[in-house]
Amino acid sequence: MPDDSRTGGDAFRSEGAVDARPDRPALIGFIAETKSEEAIREGLHDLATDEIDLRRGGIRAAIAAMQRQATPKVLIVDVSGEERPLSALGDLANTVEPDVCVLVIGEIDHVDFYREVTRSMGASEYLAKPLTRDAVTRHFGGFLSGQIRSGQDVALGGRAVSVTGVRGGVGATTIAVNLAWNLGVTMHRHTVLVDPDIHLGAAAFLLNVQPGLGLRMALEMPERIDALLAERAAQPAAERLHILASEEKPSIIANHAPGAAATLVEALRRRYNFIIADVPFAPVTLYRDMLDLVDQRVLVMEPTLASVRDTVRLLTLPKGPRQDQRAVIVLNRVGLPGGLTKRQVEDALKMKVDVAIPDQPRQVGNAATLGEAAMKSSAGVRVGIQELSRQVAGVRILDDGAGTSSRRRGDRTERRGWFSSKRAAAS
Repeated sequence: MPDDSRTGGDAFRSEGAVDARPDRPALIGFIAETKSEEAIREGLHDLATDEIDLRRGGIRAAIAAMQRQATPKVLIVDVSGEERPLSALGDLANTVEPDVCVLVIGEIDHVDFYREVTRSMGASEYLAKPLTRDAVTRHFGGFLSGQIRSGQDVALGGRAVSVTGVRGGVGATTIAVNLAWNLGVTMHRHTVLVDPDIHLGAAAFLLNVQPGLGLRMALEMPERIDALLAERAAQPAAERLHILASEEKPSIIANHAPGAAATLVEALRRRYNFIIADVPFAPVTLYRDMLDLVDQRVLVMEPTLASVRDTVRLLTLPKGPRQDQRAVIVLNRVGLPGGLTKRQVEDALKMKVDVAIPDQPRQVGNAATLGEAAMKSSAGVRVGIQELSRQVAGVRILDDGAGTSSRRRGDRTERRGWFSSKRAAAS
């Protein structure tokens, strides 16, 4: 966990400081055979400021490596011999950070494949073998030198999801924490959990993480935010799960600057595949802004008439500009003593709930006491969170019955990352 010296004022740098992250290599390549490796090494030799790190292997080797280390600024992958190269590129997109520049080489020399890789999948460039030194310099060199940008609209990078309780005490923070845990720890996606309630937020507490000062400063001075905020201000809960939260005294008055939410979310999209925001519903401008900025809203209710009434009311909120569908409805605590049945709730709502999670107070309470995700010890919570992940994040997982999951190979559900950002920009 970073010490206090990494939070506060040093958390915010001028634009472009993201490139100064010391753990982020300039270039890594995964090349299947010697001749292509030599062409790339010679073609980029005069343009590289650091040592060119080329490794033997194809795109599957790249995926395995990127699950264990920081994503480079430029990643070269070889799809030669891959039976389903586009599916493999989709798997890679779910592993790397959203702002990576991906350059692809392969054996298929066809304009339709080139268009699929660069337009539909969002890679910056594709070269067909055999490679030559001149071709590598001409088509790849500009990305390495910085003369050509990947063209990615950073606002289209990571996918943002808000989780909101329709009233207090329905378990929205628990749902948000477990959703972020599933995406970041189980699914190995770069994920940040944001708790904008700087006075009473409990997201960091539920994962036994000490909140920092970065969130408050970001909201008060958005002009100092850039993507390095994620590395300096967000506290790590796991290798690919960070928490951005503050814990201020009740006497402190929050001076949220206009536009702070938009600047913060944009910066986080450039660093993370998924942004999970635990957003209360209250007459606070910051909260309303975040509800409008996300790609998908989640409303958490419990099986009571009061929750039904409030769910119906919150469903009438106008959609944000990035929201294509209504909010996902999570019915939490199904089987609550004295509560309504799932069917009664759906009859009252006049619609089906999207996700149902059973009432398991002992398991959830023990998890909160231990500072760990409830889905680790509760099968009912785990199944519900996995279904929620599928609905809001486009990820499909197979549960082996022991609390571990894996990606379904060849799944063509919508994914967010460098490739979908480019696809959205192209459309």
